[in-house]
Amino acid sequence: MGLTPVPNGQLATVVTSLEMRERPRARPLPESRLRLVDWKQPDPDKYRALFRRVGMPWLWFSRLAMAEAELVVRAGEVHSVVDENGEEVGIIELDFREPATCHIRFLGLVPELAGKGHGVWLFDRTLRLAWAPGVARVQVHTCTLDHPAALPAYLRAGFRAFGRAFESFPDPRLAGLLPRETAPQIPLVESGGD
Repeated sequence: MGLTPVPNGQLATVVTSLEMRERPRARPLPESRLRLVDWKQPDPDKYRALFRRVGMPWLWFSRLAMAEAELVVRAGEVHSVVDENGEEVGIIELDFREPATCHIRFLGLVPELAGKGHGVWLFDRTLRLAWAPGVARVQVHTCTLDHPAALPAYLRAGFRAFGRAFESFPDPRLAGLLPRETAPQIPLVESGGD
């Protein structure tokens, strides 16, 4: 086994592709103080602010790098997760452009809600939305930069892994898309060491 060098200023991750080909059995909706709000036409600035709040610890950046016109077209079906005070604390983005398929593009809660049991509710709500009429497959990609609980949660929810890929891209902190102090668990590598 050998190591594959990643150029300075780049990040690398292993992406796992998962799918679900059967609708999960119906069960009672888990209780939660959270609710979903459908964004019919996502406002790009509002979308980016919530995307940043939810995904910054995991270096989500793709929607931050898009021009406004591209973001409006690519955003798909967006739902914000709102707490009892009306504060937006999570996001779901679904893409139904491929026939008979729903791609879960983004799914997450703000870091303050991690580990408090809200993920079960969020997964349930997401799958209920994803399995819209005519959908025969729900697909998602997660990577080694995501929250450590993401992949196990998808597997527990009934997804099956069907592929892996290596992805490398410019570090969004060095590109100015995210603050340099973001995601301290993933060190910045700007220049070579001896």
